[in-house]
Amino acid sequence: MKLFVDTADLNDIETIAGWGVLDGVTTNPTLLSKVEGEPDDIYRRVCELVNGPVSAEVVAEARAEMVEEGRRLAAIHPNIVVKLPMSAEGLAATATLAEDDVRVNMTLVFTAPQALLASSAGAAFVSPFLGRYDDIGENGVERLREIVESLETSLHDTEVLAASIRNPVHVTEAARMGADIATIPPKVFYQMLQHPLTAKGIDTFTQDFEARRARGAEA
Repeated sequence: MKLFVDTADLNDIETIAGWGVLDGVTTNPTLLSKVEGEPDDIYRRVCELVNGPVSAEVVAEARAEMVEEGRRLAAIHPNIVVKLPMSAEGLAATATLAEDDVRVNMTLVFTAPQALLASSAGAAFVSPFLGRYDDIGENGVERLREIVESLETSLHDTEVLAASIRNPVHVTEAARMGADIATIPPKVFYQMLQHPLTAKGIDTFTQDFEARRARGAEA
């Protein structure tokens, strides 16, 4: 499973990209509103930091405007993927953009039927939202399983991008369910690094090394 980061914060993107683990980036208008700078400039910088798909979301709601905005975003950099919402207008815009070889990430997908529609329209990615299901007391992981299984026999080449990841367990479950990609908030990436036994082991190794060096200095 490929790992994307879900943020528009260039500092976090640069830090995590430096670990050598990033395959792509997803953004949305809410994430962009939290950082300084012009969106197009942020997209260009992200594309310089990460050699992989970078999702840029349209804000238009009608298909013609979605297509126009999508084409403009796609022209920013070859890595840009146009992010469209699941809707009748979004599906129509996806089909038009796909004919122009513009990759689309259909977001706000919650069910297998929605994912099948997106795939049939030509979406390169569909983004099921795990965490938002959990917010209403439903099993987001099980919905993800249904989407992955439904697209396994699809005639279209659409990757399942698990989104709305809230914790490292979601990442593990997305991998176990067969998702192609998980897009992960920076704070969850940092949580994935941590385990008390790892920290304890590093501390023990350091102490043992320092003790040995001290004994050598005394000899």
